[in-house]
Amino acid sequence: MKELLYHRHLLPAVQRNANRVCATDASTGLSTTFSEHLDRVLRLIGGLQSLGVTRSDRFAIMTMNSPQYLEMYHAAFLGGGVVNPLNLRLAPKELAYVLKNSGTKVCFVDFIFAGLIDAVRDDAGLETVVLVGGGAVPHDVAYEDLLAASTPTLPAEGDETDPVVLMYTGGTTGMPKGVLLDQRAEMLNMYHVMARLPLSRDDVSLLQTPMFHAASMFSVLGGPTLGCHTVTIPMFDPARVMAAVEEYSPTLTVMVPTMINMVLSHPDFAPDRMGSFRSLVYGASPMPQAVLERLLQMYPEMDIWQGYGMTESASILTMLGADEHRAGGKFLSSAGAPVPGVVLSIQGEAGEELAVGEVGEVCARGGNYMIEYWNNAEATAEVFRNGWYHTGDAGYVDDEGYLYLVDRVKDMIVTGGENVYSSEVENALSTHPAVAQVAVIGIPDDRWGEAVHALVVLRPGMSATEAELINHCREHIAGYKLPKSVEFRVEPLPLSGAMKVLKKDLRAPYWEGRSRRVN
Repeated sequence: MKELLYHRHLLPAVQRNANRVCATDASTGLSTTFSEHLDRVLRLIGGLQSLGVTRSDRFAIMTMNSPQYLEMYHAAFLGGGVVNPLNLRLAPKELAYVLKNSGTKVCFVDFIFAGLIDAVRDDAGLETVVLVGGGAVPHDVAYEDLLAASTPTLPAEGDETDPVVLMYTGGTTGMPKGVLLDQRAEMLNMYHVMARLPLSRDDVSLLQTPMFHAASMFSVLGGPTLGCHTVTIPMFDPARVMAAVEEYSPTLTVMVPTMINMVLSHPDFAPDRMGSFRSLVYGASPMPQAVLERLLQMYPEMDIWQGYGMTESASILTMLGADEHRAGGKFLSSAGAPVPGVVLSIQGEAGEELAVGEVGEVCARGGNYMIEYWNNAEATAEVFRNGWYHTGDAGYVDDEGYLYLVDRVKDMIVTGGENVYSSEVENALSTHPAVAQVAVIGIPDDRWGEAVHALVVLRPGMSATEAELINHCREHIAGYKLPKSVEFRVEPLPLSGAMKVLKKDLRAPYWEGRSRRVN
């Protein structure tokens, strides 16, 4: 008996909630009910078939968040194709590579990205471009016309091992790698989150993380199966978030720490402008201790959760719960405990299992992992060596099984033979009241190999000196971990499409013409 298929979840949810609101576009206020949503999804599947897309074919999306994006995901999960959600920050060369490498023939765009897709479509081998929304931009067919001309089509249930998502991850070197995920992995991830988060059909989910990112997958899949109302914000903006909170009173959202900090730092922020959330989930990058403590103090009744994982695990491996956040202490520096079915192992350089408290590479096993890196058997074998998925993160577990992350392996700084974890230095700097944004990297040093270098953006109207920030850190971290230099920047630090600081871009000018021990 098959269960780990989206048919088994979305279709009953539509029956139970047919006339309830399924999705709302916060930018227009337009909503669809569950029955309307399913009808549009099935028409989209019919439209995809008319364009030559079958269950195993890839179709791409390069648009901002919207209810139509939700429809496209659900079409894929009901057998309409393999969805290839494109990172909105991809450069033209990367974009052409991803489209060609994936064999994508059909791409959905909106007016913002239509020109970019048009510029690469010949190199990428695209056959059809579908425009979502309006605009006098290059395209072959309009989304609404495609749906209107199509017959609602519900493919038969496939297999749990059917590929359904091909999501490209940003490469630290070279081109992005395609992560191929099946129904089983995505449904298990949905179950894992449902086992922890107390949600019901009365919840309103504010979807503000980019829908091309794995951090959005539970909101895309899990919320609708529970009958939740999904409100989409086209692209994250603190003012839009606060306006949506006032308009729709959402009870659940997922945010990257950078997003949380940007909202709390906005000049128009007031506590009640985030106060409707009963549950707030954060993850995808380290949470500065100062931001987390402020959040907990401001919202003692809010259930705050942390999720840790990666695209390859579809995406959750561990969760830190609301009670643990309220308990504070050591838990506030933890990434939580493994979700059911996931096993962690901290391993040394030779693949040996390390003892409790020892720092090594975080490795994991679970049923929610990818099938492979698309067309890249060598990279697949490397990351799954010895029967474990190797995350590239450095961390340790305590005697209760809680995971503590100390850094990305590639971001660790080796200075004078000592390992310095950039996240630890960033946490120390972030507690200074004048610091709005901070990133710590290793830069070349003839004496020490690498020197700890901090890049800092100060809060508007506040000031600090290099010496003041270094001295501030002395209260929190050992002397060898202190920044040797501090660089003040006026412009915000560069962020990826997933709102992570692009440390590889920050490092690049310093290491040009030099080799670094990790990529």
